[in-house]
Formats: sequence, structure tokens, C-alpha cells
Amino acid sequence: MTVIEIDTPQGPAEAHLHAADEPIAGMVLGHGAAGGVTAPDLVAVTGVARSAGFSVALVKQPYAVAGRRSPAPAHRLDEAWTAVVEHLRGSELRGLPLIVGGRSAGARVACRTAANSGAVAVLCLAFPLHPPGRPAKTRQPELDAVQVPTLVVQGARDPFGMPAGSATCDVVTVPGNHSLKTDVEAVATAVRDWLPRIRAK
Repeated sequence: MTVIEIDTPQGPAEAHLHAADEPIAGMVLGHGAAGGVTAPDLVAVTGVARSAGFSVALVKQPYAVAGRRSPAPAHRLDEAWTAVVEHLRGSELRGLPLIVGGRSAGARVACRTAANSGAVAVLCLAFPLHPPGRPAKTRQPELDAVQVPTLVVQGARDPFGMPAGSATCDVVTVPGNHSLKTDVEAVATAVRDWLPRIRAK
């Protein structure tokens, strides 16, 4: 694993690159609002993707690199993420089809910026559909706006809600809550089953 510091308009970000020997594609994943790139689901998905021939970059947002716990506003997260993806597209992941995604807040960032990132697909781990107890404040439109194939892996007891699927969005329910720690192997299996369908397109 190699840590790459990448300058963004919001300060330095980090890409923790797990490179495949002969990559067939790239995957860029972001972390949750108060979490990091060592979350169990991100680690599990990294292993699955590398086994399938993907080079995986786990992105640490500038606010997290700076040691702050509270995330930046959405537009700043999106701006930093876009700069990181552009850097990786031009260097470490040059020429590779790219899947973008992340867990929780990182999944939202990937959805909001998918159209500009040139991604062939989006992977959402624990998409926070709404704040707990406030289903009226839905973020379903962020998912619905994504025009490429999307996988959402969601805990059956997630207090942030259960997103709706669509013709382009598959939702797989696994045991557990928003942390996706209850059955990490179920998370890995969902992604393992989905990746070949994306590569075949």
C-alpha cells in the first residue's frame, strides 16, 4: 500500500493506493463523515476488488488529514473529491475504467460527482438515505441522479433508512446496522457478485 498526498482546493488529501499487479480497472472509495479508510467494510471491499484485478484508492478527505472530526460542508467535500479523482485518472489509475464510491457520507459524495468523474459505476456502502428519525429529509434524489450502474449495500437495521432501487440501482440488504460490521463477509459477497456484471458491460 502506498500513501499519496494530493493537493486539492480544500487542502491536502490522501489516497491510500492498493495497486493490483496488472490492473484491469480502478476503484476509488471515500470514508464516512467521522470514520476513516480502515472501516471494516472498506477494507473488505478493497480485498474483493483487488482479487478481481482492480487497483483501489481509499481517499482520506482534507478535513480528516488535518485531524478534524467534523466533516466539511458538502460542496467542499465534492470539490476535494473531484480533485483527487482527476489526479488519480491522470496518473496512478490512468487509462483504467473507474468505479467510484464510498461508505455513508463518502457514498453521497461519489453519487453527487459521478457525472463529472467519468465513472462507469458507483458503489455505495451504507448510503445515509435520511437523518435518523427524519425520513422526510430524504436524499434519494442523489442516488436517482446517478446515470451509471449503482450498487447499494445496506444494513437491514440501518437507522438512516433503506434506499429504493431502480433500473440502474441494485440494493442488497445485509445483516446489521449503519456500520456494516455485523456480517462483513455478506458485504464482500454482494460486491464480489456485482463486479463481474460491471466489467462485462
